[in-house]
Amino acid sequence: MRRDGQVVVSSHRLARQVLADRERFSAANALDAVTPIPTDALRELARHRFRLPATLANNDTDSHERIRAAFGEVFAPANVEALRPWLTGLARRTAAGVAWRLRAGEAVDVDAAVSSEVPLAALARLLGMEVEATAEVKQFSRAALELFWGEPSPERQRELAALVGPFHARLRAWTAGSSGATRAMLDEYGEDAATAALFFLLVAGQETTSQFLTLLLHRLVEEPELLGAAPAAVIEEGLRLLPPITSWRRVVKRDTDIDGFAVRAGESVLVWLAAAGADEGVAECPMKMVPGQRGSRRHLAFGAGAHRCLGSQLSRMEAEAVVAELAPLLPRCEVVAAPVSDPNLSFRMPSPLVLRLRG
Repeated sequence: MRRDGQVVVSSHRLARQVLADRERFSAANALDAVTPIPTDALRELARHRFRLPATLANNDTDSHERIRAAFGEVFAPANVEALRPWLTGLARRTAAGVAWRLRAGEAVDVDAAVSSEVPLAALARLLGMEVEATAEVKQFSRAALELFWGEPSPERQRELAALVGPFHARLRAWTAGSSGATRAMLDEYGEDAATAALFFLLVAGQETTSQFLTLLLHRLVEEPELLGAAPAAVIEEGLRLLPPITSWRRVVKRDTDIDGFAVRAGESVLVWLAAAGADEGVAECPMKMVPGQRGSRRHLAFGAGAHRCLGSQLSRMEAEAVVAELAPLLPRCEVVAAPVSDPNLSFRMPSPLVLRLRG
């Protein structure tokens, strides 16, 4: 069906089909701003040499396979698995800090204390980046998600551009002195492309997991019986019903059809990932969170096809570590402030989750 100028695909079968079919559907519009950016905000971005050439998520050119392969080595299973002892220790220390504050009578924002800290630290370690100010990086990444996928007013767009532009300039400077996959990309494709790839990895590579963790932890506090299952099983059901990216876009390359529904070249296709995970037939109980049920892993939380998320293994491992370490504490907590999501086409964007110990 068409809605708000886009063709919407919500079934699991058709969503997978569109995402995997590069012959008919292009990823070139993946990073296009949902709300057109006004001239003054564009000037602010341009002042800091902000550019997003085709690199990863928005790349439908011949370079995509080579660029993806280079960064794929960074996210190789062996490299991610090697982080497990360190990540377990980080999750344990983080959980201990939350527990201490709760026992002291504090109401704790676990979005800031846990969800924002762990994924960013893990991604930075894997990429070999020095990240000292988590709050600053999170301000930038959430501003980028709001600017490109949200519904900000023109005034708000100018504010967001003033946050995104300068931080992008810092990424450009970091790229110039980088090593490994980022350096290789810089040498082959130039500074703009290497910076754009780093921009996407830094934003999507940690923000998606952060948002997922906040929403999953909220669900586990409200339904503590779910914690009786293995963390890995809980994570898969969470990914199926609470995917961190709710929708993603493709553009039709030529006049064709989607399961008999005619679409025209140039039309935007909105692939509704959140609906696809709860589609009839995906799992035994598609609308209910049942850790371990048949079909749990058939979700599209990480996409499908040539653009499937490079960090899926890392995201799963981060979430499992956090849930495992917080599991003894969550049943004793109650919600002071529940996360509320801001309007956004593709990202959940939850507000803080504040918990305290039950009286």
